[in-house]
Amino acid sequence: MHDERERVANLLGATALAITDDLLSAPAAASRLSMSAAAALIVLRADPGVSVTELGRRVGLTQSAAVRMVDGLERDALVERRRGIGNWTGVHPTAKGRRTAGRLLTSRTSRLTEVLDSLGDAEVRDLGALLATLLDGLYQGSGSADRMCRLCDRTACTPDGVECPVGAADRAAARSATPTAAEDGDGARTDHG
Repeated sequence: MHDERERVANLLGATALAITDDLLSAPAAASRLSMSAAAALIVLRADPGVSVTELGRRVGLTQSAAVRMVDGLERDALVERRRGIGNWTGVHPTAKGRRTAGRLLTSRTSRLTEVLDSLGDAEVRDLGALLATLLDGLYQGSGSADRMCRLCDRTACTPDGVECPVGAADRAAARSATPTAAEDGDGARTDHG
């Protein structure tokens, strides 16, 4: 006999799979991009100028796969590489790339809000609180806010001063990794004012 936790876990799995299937088809419907390329444009819209390697890390690609993806996006005039100081080269979305990222986010948001249409306002608020708790736990397992939020509309997540749960978990992890009192390599306290 299954307990309630197993039942809810199964329901969560079915829900996650159905939503994922919808979200995986959204980039194809809004553009002819792969999921990784769509995520890359959304990442670059929020954080233009990251390196190819960093972009690959954020969307879950190896460095060589990220180079191929950026090459394709550049051929489609969606991104451009810009040489910075020294050997640094940043990837930036073009105007066409920013418009495409906007369409991708609109498509994603539209589909997800349709999923919520069957819930009342109080249920949506309750679900939001539950999802924040789940995201905090998922962050603890992955430790990568950039990867978790690669398809997020950053402005939609933080309306009216509401804190992003993944960002909050990331900041808490950074604080716990940094000692509250500065110490030198021998464990002796140093004073930094």
